[in-house]
Amino acid sequence: MWRRVWYGSLGFLFLSAATPTLLLRKYISELPPITSLDRYTPSLTTKLYDIHNQLITELFTERRSFIPLNQIPVDLQNAFIAIEDNRFFTHWGIDLRGISRAAAANLRRRRMTEGGSTITQQLSKVIFLTQEKTLQRKLKELLLAIQLERNFSKQEIFQLYLNQIYFGNGAYGVESASRIYFGKHVKDLQLAECALLAGLPRLPQRYSPFHHPDLARGRRAVVLARMRERGFITREEEARANAFPLNTQRFPIPTGVAPYFVEQIRLELEPIYGSNAIYRGGLSIYTTLDLHLQQTAETVLEKNLAAFDAKRPKTRRPQRPSVQFSTDTVKVQGAFVAVDPKTGGIRMMVGGRDFRQSQFNRVTQAFRQPGSTFKPFVWTAALEHGFTPATIVPDAPIAFQYDGRNWQLLEKLPEGYKLHSSTGMPAVGSLWVPANWDNKFFGPVTLRRGLAHSRNLVSIRLVDRVGPATVVDYAHRLGIQNQLQPVLSIALGTELVTLLEMTSAFGALDNAGIATEPFMVLRVEDKDGKVLEDNTPKEREVLAPQTAYLVVNLMKAVVEEGTGRRAKALGRPVAAKTGTTQDWRDLWFIGMTPDLVVGAWMGYDDYSPLGKDYTSAGTVVPWWTEFMAEAVKDTPVRDFPIPDGITFAKIDEETGQLASWGCRRLVLEAFRKGTEPTELCSVDHTRQTAPPQDTEE
Repeated sequence: MWRRVWYGSLGFLFLSAATPTLLLRKYISELPPITSLDRYTPSLTTKLYDIHNQLITELFTERRSFIPLNQIPVDLQNAFIAIEDNRFFTHWGIDLRGISRAAAANLRRRRMTEGGSTITQQLSKVIFLTQEKTLQRKLKELLLAIQLERNFSKQEIFQLYLNQIYFGNGAYGVESASRIYFGKHVKDLQLAECALLAGLPRLPQRYSPFHHPDLARGRRAVVLARMRERGFITREEEARANAFPLNTQRFPIPTGVAPYFVEQIRLELEPIYGSNAIYRGGLSIYTTLDLHLQQTAETVLEKNLAAFDAKRPKTRRPQRPSVQFSTDTVKVQGAFVAVDPKTGGIRMMVGGRDFRQSQFNRVTQAFRQPGSTFKPFVWTAALEHGFTPATIVPDAPIAFQYDGRNWQLLEKLPEGYKLHSSTGMPAVGSLWVPANWDNKFFGPVTLRRGLAHSRNLVSIRLVDRVGPATVVDYAHRLGIQNQLQPVLSIALGTELVTLLEMTSAFGALDNAGIATEPFMVLRVEDKDGKVLEDNTPKEREVLAPQTAYLVVNLMKAVVEEGTGRRAKALGRPVAAKTGTTQDWRDLWFIGMTPDLVVGAWMGYDDYSPLGKDYTSAGTVVPWWTEFMAEAVKDTPVRDFPIPDGITFAKIDEETGQLASWGCRRLVLEAFRKGTEPTELCSVDHTRQTAPPQDTEE
């Protein structure tokens, strides 16, 4: 019996001694490899900058910027040492004296008032462990702290700690905290600000100056007192710092500007670099955006569309046919984009009114009929195929009949005809009888007047002469990416396009026939400043510079005398084109100066009509002009450059011939050398009535 007791006692003593060892081995085996800290990179914030290196916004899972220790103020380092771990540079990861002092204080107060964790322990917990409060987690924290101290220097541990800890209000690390709490970089902090930051990590919400300023002021005083006790500052410095005013207003980091542009950047770069790099990699993305233009465009667009909504009466719109009706006013939508014609850089992009409600980008994703804004491509094809700006084309009734293969121009309209759209699959003998948007006829007009006043029948005759396939070819050359059907109605802008490709294509005309691919990203750098991507303009010559200039010169007439004349308020040369589609479903205006092409669109997402009282000229042109007035106010006034091979002649606008003494409507017209008219006008204008004038498209 005594033998069994003896052996039992020995076994108990053995187990008592072995259990801690076994547990210790178990915990060590469960620890993450400390060498992983060599490769550890904290989650960093990706920053997007505009063309002037102004911050647009940040992409992050944890808002953080990594700052080397030598760029962190000594006062901030000392403040953390004083309040968190004053023996940091002498202990070996665990401060037994600190643990004992904290335990005694907690026992006296009968609650947890002090912590004994060292900076090294806090770092090991934040990086490797969970926040659970268990004995097992605490033991692992101690073991990791010892390993960290064995493998890394104090400076490395301290640097990682200051860049890792959480300060509240979404700020991780001292740089992000400095920007959110004080609106400045950490290197620019003063003593009082350093003390406030150092006091936050213990209880960020409780000591936040935004939520509890009195508690924040008291916590700052505690940190300053500790710094004085450790000899880091004098009593005079402590007093001045305590008297320093406490900031209670948060400094927001911009996040709401250019959301459609930012999302387009994300869609472009995430497949290349991955979401981890985009949201955690600390990339610096330098873009083509002009932040001032962007903010101006967002303000102008919303103000004018809201005013339009206020004027429109509430309409009953069926949510489901024959079931339920809504009397809510559906908000009109708009889109705005600006492109540098020389480089293709997108300077501004507004894809809708509220990104939070709709992420659908109406600049890049909405395929709509462009209406008459498509006509410059028709005129381009005509000028490349024997027409001149002074060529006379009838603005008179016209009809086409389908012969089974093509639409044939009819000399005379048969009786009892039935109308048919030229865009479907017509039966043999079907007729198409197009009309002008205002149901007026100007008679014979020059190409200049036909474009300035947006005459549909002139455009259709030009397409019939050069061929729909030719017009499609020139539209694609200039920058239209979407597939276009070679049909006669392309003259009226019936094919689907996006605002960005239309604006970019106008840019090729502005840029002397050189098309530049629209782009948004100039350069991408990693967290260390290494360039990952460096983009330059992608150019291709698509049109003779003389032809491009002639089209631009004709488009100036749209503003000088035609449907876009409200843009004359800019007081500088502008080439442009208005567009209003069938049933007033879309309003377009694309205009350009020598340095900027700006496209605007307005309509309902569900294709509801805007109303016959609203035209592009009267609705979109004014807010386009309002934006442009701000965009170009600091740029010199200059005209579109004239290439070699262009000559000018004064012509009679009614006949297209050289002007004589009796001509009433004269215009100084541009021609490719050798194509200018040679005959003088022989018409007696004194017996003619004034030609008809249009209203507003």
